[in-house]
Amino acid sequence: MTIVAPPQATHDVQRAAQALANFMERHPRLVALTGAGVSTASGIPDYRDAQGQWKRPQPVTYQAFMGSEHTRQRYWARSLVGWRCFGQARPGVAHAVMAQLEQAGRLPLTITQNVDGLHQAAGAQSVVDLHGRLDTVRCMHCEARFSRVEWQQQLEHANPHFVHLQALSAPDGDADLETVDFSRFLIPACPVCGAGPLKPDVVFYGESVPRARVQRSMEALAAADGLLVLGSSLMVYSGYRFALAAREQGKPVVALNLGVTRADEFLSLKFPLDVGATLQSTAALLHP
Repeated sequence: MTIVAPPQATHDVQRAAQALANFMERHPRLVALTGAGVSTASGIPDYRDAQGQWKRPQPVTYQAFMGSEHTRQRYWARSLVGWRCFGQARPGVAHAVMAQLEQAGRLPLTITQNVDGLHQAAGAQSVVDLHGRLDTVRCMHCEARFSRVEWQQQLEHANPHFVHLQALSAPDGDADLETVDFSRFLIPACPVCGAGPLKPDVVFYGESVPRARVQRSMEALAAADGLLVLGSSLMVYSGYRFALAAREQGKPVVALNLGVTRADEFLSLKFPLDVGATLQSTAALLHP
């Protein structure tokens, strides 16, 4: 049966932190599964509202990206503008506390659905980037991989007329760039093989998560005391599968998320609170 933190806990981080700390003392080794709610404090927008519904159009699919030059032009034009914000994002409180909990042996693995690399930037070492990393670009022809920073320079050099465009930041490093003629956008060829297409080294919708990442995550979960879901609605199956696996193994699943989650019906505890503030208060209550 799910035990939901009392309504007043929404306004009382300390009460929720004490309950979460008690849980973590009883379950000292937890696998963490993080989503967009962990990185919103770093200035990276999320996809879904408190009801788990899309705030914006669904992201581009793998099939659309690979099958259409115009789709790739639109994607990279928006990414050129959006990278300015995304590429400068820095870890927030949640990332820092999680790195500390890892060092203390309480989080043997963090599975992140985010593609921002902020867990590693905060000092975490045991991280599975389930959906890849946006700071790396992949050639789909020769499989070469290189820095997104380097790619940004190439995009700007090839498209000086796009460099000074401004738009609101969107999730996953793009921007809400509309009413623009994307047919004028030039996508440079792969610097290694001279072909392409070039794609961010992330898992798009319609694309499968590499098996090795899933296997490593499942092995860590099998050895852990439970699953701690942070800032994720679990609406995407690639993350939800770990909550299902924990339930099948008879292990508790706890969620710290401002909105609904797909696993609400079988959560052991749920705290509808800010991830960073609650984790920080929780860590202060844990025994060394």
